[in-house]
Amino acid sequence: MMTLDVVILAAGQGTRMRSTLPKVLHRLAGKPMVRHVIETAEGLEAERTHVVVGHGAELVREALAEAPTESRVRFALQAEQRGTGHAVAQTLDGLGEGKVLVLYGDVPLIRRETLVDLLARVDEQHLGLLTVTLDDPAGYGRILRNEAGEVVAIVEQKDASETERAVSECNTGIMAMTASQLRRWLPRLSADNAQGEYYLTDIIAMAAAEGVRIATAQPARPQEVEGVNNRAQMARLERALQHDIAERLMEQGVALLDPARLDVRGRLTCGHDVEIDVGCIFEGDVELGEGVRIGPHCVIRDSHVGAETVVEAHSVLEGAVAAGRNRIGPFARLRPGSRLAVGARVGNFVETKNAEVGEGSKINHLSYVGDARLGRDVNVGAGTITCNYDGANKHHTDIADGAFIGSNTALVAPVSVGRGATVGAGSTIAKDVPDNALAVTRGRQISKPDWPRPSKRQEP
Repeated sequence: MMTLDVVILAAGQGTRMRSTLPKVLHRLAGKPMVRHVIETAEGLEAERTHVVVGHGAELVREALAEAPTESRVRFALQAEQRGTGHAVAQTLDGLGEGKVLVLYGDVPLIRRETLVDLLARVDEQHLGLLTVTLDDPAGYGRILRNEAGEVVAIVEQKDASETERAVSECNTGIMAMTASQLRRWLPRLSADNAQGEYYLTDIIAMAAAEGVRIATAQPARPQEVEGVNNRAQMARLERALQHDIAERLMEQGVALLDPARLDVRGRLTCGHDVEIDVGCIFEGDVELGEGVRIGPHCVIRDSHVGAETVVEAHSVLEGAVAAGRNRIGPFARLRPGSRLAVGARVGNFVETKNAEVGEGSKINHLSYVGDARLGRDVNVGAGTITCNYDGANKHHTDIADGAFIGSNTALVAPVSVGRGATVGAGSTIAKDVPDNALAVTRGRQISKPDWPRPSKRQEP
């Protein structure tokens, strides 16, 4: 079986994006476009993946170094952008002796199945070419066939005659060949064309002249091979990709109240009978257990939400774990390190960070709990905060099982509240509270009967 090298062209500037960021680093479903293409290459079990960089080369290298990858990406520098043929030539020294597949960093939706079909057609007697038939082929290179229907050449739009421009079968730029074919043809490319560039597509005519047949394949739908040149195209592909994600989720049994208003920017795994309302965003690695219900306009990032949990509207979870049968929100924010045991509740306008909330415990209203551990069946009243930061260091608060924290309490860490203890409303607790004790810290209330309230002075 022949080995596979994948060459991904990612050297262009993308001037129509109107951005200082290299085009291939613009994000689609939360990942740089080129990352989608690399992951597709990994799915083909490529021996080597070569990314040709040019404009913003260091930024591309850094972005790909940060992302996880199963295979090592090799970089080739195209210091001067002189066309696709010139770009591929920068990888020649690093290629193996098997097949070579050429992909593009700004064509992110190409499917593995389409490429498997294309590669199956390639050997020393056949070059593989992916084409697409379009209702409006403007801007694309046209596929030229002879009377027998065999591909003999590709002509770019700017170099095409009126007759050639009428052809609706177009070049996608994606092709596959053997390494020996590529080494034979690339040095013979010429820049004698309207753009003064070395077109990779010119090897089609060379192959035909040698009697190597051009074996064509087409994608299941045109969006697979649509490239990104501007923001409008980027937005269109984003919606196409999100539509596919929504379709897969619904096939798995997930109830999406409006599939068009869902954004998954990472990996979303769902159990049975999950329901997701409109406007929700899932980022990173998110897992929803069986029977989970997500209310409208929630953002959930790198979190696990256990079975039968309800996340009410406008809640934000990041790096959080909810064990199950929890109720969260509305308007709750669970920051990294928040861990809810079974049956714990975090209510409206509550923020937690690096906090363990025990089984059956409740923080229902208008509170901040950070760097804390709450035992079982703790009740935290409205307006309570853990004062965990002294301006230089973070300190811990420990609240034992069954404790009751009255409303508008400040717990000045480091501090602990014992098992079954009660803290009176409006207290500032800076010392440990023993088990089953009542702690109250308030100024003495004074009432003055018949006290005259100040009134505004009358203007003369």
